[in-house]
Amino acid sequence: MMSLPEMNEFLGCRTPDAWVEAALQDLPTLLQDHANNEKKAAGAAFHYLFTYSNRAELSWKMSRIAREELRHFEQVLQIMKRRGIEHRNVSSARYAGALRKLCRNHEPLKLTDSLVIGAFIECRSCERFGAVAPHLDAELGKFYSGLLASEARHFQDYLKLAYLYGERDDVDAKIAEVRALEVELITSSDRELRFHSGIPCAA
Repeated sequence: MMSLPEMNEFLGCRTPDAWVEAALQDLPTLLQDHANNEKKAAGAAFHYLFTYSNRAELSWKMSRIAREELRHFEQVLQIMKRRGIEHRNVSSARYAGALRKLCRNHEPLKLTDSLVIGAFIECRSCERFGAVAPHLDAELGKFYSGLLASEARHFQDYLKLAYLYGERDDVDAKIAEVRALEVELITSSDRELRFHSGIPCAA
């Protein structure tokens, strides 16, 4: 399994300290968006299951990912309930939508591009768990630290599937393209705090 330094190299940049500071000042919003992201991640895994049901390795890995993401969703909800934070929808970050604009529209490139983008989303999630965990209270810090292994595995699963179904040179080129945009999204100013946002303007 990749270490965090190797994952940081894959991403191209670390999370800016200003984002960490903003997140620590608004944990209710962070938890709201985290819960929604886990639900969306499960939905994405189910989408792969139904859209590409003839691909056995993808079906196996996405079934496992869907179960784990739903479990994480339930765990975040439990933490929110204990803290008196009502679950509600919050607007999505610009992050995933911007990355998905790099996805080509024809198969099999649509599949491999979306898997590369999924790998970046999972890898950034893992990196951000690691960035905030040391600064949190005992309960939340333990929870986020515990998520590191599963999120790292999800990242690797997405990346391995991209290489399985795509040509290596093409996948490498898409990784470089997505990395450049991902760094820009993470390091630039953003309107609001979200789990995958850039630096909130107020930070």
